[in-house]
Amino acid sequence: MTNLRNAILLLVTAATATSVLAYSAPSPSPSDPPKLADRPNQVIGNEINDDQKRAVDRGLEWLAAHQKPDGSFTGDGMSPHAGITALAGLAFMQAGNLPGRGKYGSNVQRCLDFVLASCQESGLIANDQSHGPMYGHGFATLFLGEIYGMTGDERVKDKLQRAVRLIEKTQNNEGGWRYQPVPYDADISVTICQIMALRAARDAGIKVEKSTIDNAIKYVRGCQNADGGFSYMMRQGAGGNSGFARSAAGVASLYYAGIFEGDDIQRGLKYLMNFRPNRGGVAVNPEMEGYYYYGNYYAVQAMFLAGGDWWAKWYPAIRDQLIMKQNKSTGSWSGDFSDDYATAMALIILQMPNRYLPVYTGKGPGS
Repeated sequence: MTNLRNAILLLVTAATATSVLAYSAPSPSPSDPPKLADRPNQVIGNEINDDQKRAVDRGLEWLAAHQKPDGSFTGDGMSPHAGITALAGLAFMQAGNLPGRGKYGSNVQRCLDFVLASCQESGLIANDQSHGPMYGHGFATLFLGEIYGMTGDERVKDKLQRAVRLIEKTQNNEGGWRYQPVPYDADISVTICQIMALRAARDAGIKVEKSTIDNAIKYVRGCQNADGGFSYMMRQGAGGNSGFARSAAGVASLYYAGIFEGDDIQRGLKYLMNFRPNRGGVAVNPEMEGYYYYGNYYAVQAMFLAGGDWWAKWYPAIRDQLIMKQNKSTGSWSGDFSDDYATAMALIILQMPNRYLPVYTGKGPGS
């Protein structure tokens, strides 16, 4: 996982406690795993409680107060970054805000202004000549896709189309993407960022080539191991072991590419359940990999799209763990590169039951 740590560190450098839970249902038995829900993204009605509301309210207040004058967010000691700014914008949007609309509408607008100002003529969304800009580009394109799909802002459309074309042009011959905007190498952590961005853009009415998605599916499936988890890269020997964060990215990739059924989904979900917070009453903390927020960002989406028992077991556990991890004096979260990044990610995870952002709800089999 060293490569992934370095990659995400490049993201932030580029200008991007555990609680004892009352709910500790056992993970699915190998002989009788939970079935996928008949309908994806169905909430069960008890996810949002008073503690969750308070945690979200305080987190949003902290995030709004720490937005820079130019609208950006950043990493600790780093320059402003389009990717982290996009994640913060998504966190505000998860609470029902849009540019100029809602309690944090002005914050979303300022995030949007900064991301649009970061769009280059090539289509790349980055603030400088980054050593690994495709992470931030993926998050920023996702943000623009959600903005355009929900507002129809023509100012966003051209930038979004250019960003999508760049993603299509930089897919490598294996079907994935890597740090640089060139079709040379690939890893699953960068690939999921591009797949989500393409899904948001397509749902907003932007043309996305079917061959791009088909090849991405082949790449992701090529990264899955016999244990159901996913390796960092397709070629074994280059990060070939399964791990929590990369496997969460793998399962989410399949969902956002339109794969909602099949053995690969079931095996991936079952592998992720080994990392459910407080599994079996004993803390099994994915922080061991050092990518707590990144991994849980994708894991909660995968479980939400799986629905049923997968979601019912996962969300209460991560919800309560995040509430325990919140800084009680400030309302922020810490870890994984910066408080801006960690707080934005925690808020997105906690607000998944809101279902305000189209990309996170999925479309179901055949979409």
